[in-house]
Amino acid sequence: MARWLMLGLTILGFAIVFTTRSPGLLGLGMLLGLFGFVGFVFALAADRVSASARPETTMASVDDIHAMRGRPPARPAVPAKPATPPVEPAP
Repeated sequence: MARWLMLGLTILGFAIVFTTRSPGLLGLGMLLGLFGFVGFVFALAADRVSASARPETTMASVDDIHAMRGRPPARPAVPAKPATPPVEPAP
């Protein structure tokens, strides 16, 4: 629905541009046309992406992925002990 509105806005904007004699309407028509065109392109891209995207409910969790690979999930790393400072030689 949004892409058709953006296409209509683009056509309306460029129709104003090509038929007006007023500089103000020319600028307004150019803004409408360019805004509508960019919106139309983004709406097409959004429809294309959503057509091939998987829903969140079908995605496997991290535990499921580890189970499929046959290895246990990684444990959080234990922090290492701080290094002891070097001993300075006595003078």
